[in-house]
Amino acid sequence: MTMFQPIGVASDRVMATLVAGLEIEFGRGAGEALAQRFMEAEESDFLWDARVSERWLGAYESIDEEEFELDRVAIIGRLDGRWFVAVSIVDGDGNAHGLMGRRSFRSECQAREAFAATH
Repeated sequence: MTMFQPIGVASDRVMATLVAGLEIEFGRGAGEALAQRFMEAEESDFLWDARVSERWLGAYESIDEEEFELDRVAIIGRLDGRWFVAVSIVDGDGNAHGLMGRRSFRSECQAREAFAATH
């Protein structure tokens, strides 16, 4: 039997599971603070994995002269109970390499409007 869930529900569970695991390891109260630090350090990967839609914006012109080509991709999704719109830097294999910006929204409607206007 296969069960499907919206990505927003799954991404909220990921955060809850991360907090719970950190609390087991480091004690009650520490889990949420550590999870937030972990999320900040790996933000581009978490957002990329939590996206529900994406749109190619163009090539990313790196100052560092990367050895491979990167693209700018607008993404929309839901993570930790909040909708977001971000511009990710992504390689040709679909791996996130960074963020150019991120905005959070209370509602899906607000996020979709911002996503449509992202360029």
